Amino acid sequence: MPPMDPSDTSAGHDRVNGASATPAPLVVAASLTAVEGLVLVLLAVAELAHLTSGRVTMNVTTTGFFLLCGAALLLCAWGLRQHATWSRSPVVLAQLISLGVAWSFRGGNLPLVAIGLAVVAAVVLAGVFHPASTAVLTDDPTGTGRGGPEEDRPAD
Repeated sequence: MPPMDPSDTSAGHDRVNGASATPAPLVVAASLTAVEGLVLVLLAVAELAHLTSGRVTMNVTTTGFFLLCGAALLLCAWGLRQHATWSRSPVVLAQLISLGVAWSFRGGNLPLVAIGLAVVAAVVLAGVFHPASTAVLTDDPTGTGRGGPEEDRPAD
């Protein structure tokens, strides 16, 4: 194992064996995203289990939609854990949609669903946008740990 330099804080997160460790906020965001994906897959199974002859088209398309979205969220959760830059945008989009769904439930008979959706979405967004998470999810082809040419310019 190579020696670790305790003064190396350029990326804003711990180093393990020379590789970037996954920051805790990103682990939480990825875990909650995986739970959301599993819930959608379970909803797809439940929808398929309640297939009726009078609503075949609706049941099958709803099942396919839930299954596709759930699988995509599971893939994105895995991507977050792997520090894949492509995974952040779909997760953010899913959380914004979730906030919209929570808003639509706020005045109905399911206020706990609204609160649960909103809290989970807010926690995932906070985890994904946390500075330590952003540091490991930033595409940095130069390997300098910096965001790009804007940082190379002298301060005004």
